[in-house]
Amino acid sequence: MDSLYKSILNVEPPPQLLAVSPVTLLSLVRATIDVLIENQILATLWLKLPPGEIWHAEIQRYHNQVQPPHTTYVIVPQGGDNADKLNFPHVTTPLKLNHQSRREYFLAIASSHFCGLILAYRLGPKQRQQKLRESASSTTIRKKPPLVAFYSFEGRVIQPVLNSLNSASQSTSAGLTANFDEVPAIPEPLLLNQILTRQIHHQEQIRSRTKLRRDRLLSRATRAKKQTSFSLKDEFVSELCQELRTPLAHMKMALSLLNSPQLKPAQKQRYLQVLSTECDRQNSLINGLLDLIQLERAVQTPLESVRLSEIVPGVVSTYQPLATEKGIMLAYTVPEDLPPVSCVSAWLKQIVINLLHNSIKFTPTNGQVWVRSRLQGDFVQLEFRDTGIGIAPSEIPKIFDRFYRVRPAAGEEGSGAGLGLTIVQQLLLRCGGSISVKSRLGEGSTFNVLLPVDPAERLGS
Repeated sequence: MDSLYKSILNVEPPPQLLAVSPVTLLSLVRATIDVLIENQILATLWLKLPPGEIWHAEIQRYHNQVQPPHTTYVIVPQGGDNADKLNFPHVTTPLKLNHQSRREYFLAIASSHFCGLILAYRLGPKQRQQKLRESASSTTIRKKPPLVAFYSFEGRVIQPVLNSLNSASQSTSAGLTANFDEVPAIPEPLLLNQILTRQIHHQEQIRSRTKLRRDRLLSRATRAKKQTSFSLKDEFVSELCQELRTPLAHMKMALSLLNSPQLKPAQKQRYLQVLSTECDRQNSLINGLLDLIQLERAVQTPLESVRLSEIVPGVVSTYQPLATEKGIMLAYTVPEDLPPVSCVSAWLKQIVINLLHNSIKFTPTNGQVWVRSRLQGDFVQLEFRDTGIGIAPSEIPKIFDRFYRVRPAAGEEGSGAGLGLTIVQQLLLRCGGSISVKSRLGEGSTFNVLLPVDPAERLGS
């Protein structure tokens, strides 16, 4: 079988190739299978996936939840028996693979309603060395160079690949054939949007689990040091680059699909909405980064004596029109006789903005949001309570992690940067405050902020 990677490079216009990790590739495979299952799409699958049960478990999941008729063709080298242990119904297709096609992994999907191709190419020894030389001047060099990947859901790109796979199968003694007479020229916008949303969610899940395993290996002293030293180190920059790359890839795909002559007005509008959403997400990431840089430079900023009654009402009035538009009751109670707190006015305003924004964002229509404050010993408590979607118990320990985003409510776009709560926590640490959260799914969340009373006020009393 000839190299599918090489044939893709000949497509006009040239495809957008991405350097990805196996984790990103797996998240895209999972997202695509999710959509096939959710929409009960009966499709023919051609696949040659990396070794390991984790990959084929996704195909097993599809077979378990979408009933036949559909066929899965598993590509194996001639003379190989790699497909013997697979538990799902399949047709083993032994093909003579050349040197390049042996390093390719792919999942091709064909049906009358949906088609897709996920293709990854593992670099050879000489290409690995070239990648390492190109990375020599950077601060971080990957020991395992990434895969070169491509994915598309356009019929004009996928049909030749499907024909090539079918022809290669027919040329073998197995005499296998599949009917790929017609696949959709362009994907349904709803299906594409589902795939993009699911991919982001799976990437975040995998990244969170990886971070949790890494944190468990760190000693308590190391973890404490990491939490108190909020510096933009190599790991953070690497994470940020990954976050910035995802919306760019989605925007690139939406732009390429907008050039299709068969695009209907409704589909065009949906792709434009994808572009708008991803631009908003990119903007949120950049603004979040600027806030973190500003915070890093403000290490020596002297604390001020600030009254909540001078900050909270103004922020609440700013968000009142948004709450009214969503049909949310928004109210606050901040007694004017509360003692001032030790903070920085701009920091306190940022804390209130971030927490109030989250409360409104995750509260559905006809919900309620309250902001309340009271004296609690040597601290002033500032409470943000809502009747929103709530947070799952497993997610609560992770919500203050950088780039972590709670799954959005129905109808909400998950376009945030995942930095708002991180910034709130770091601002509170710098002024001697703290934050905690209580939440139940379907009932809402309560964020409790404790701010230290200004020492001069305590001495005066």
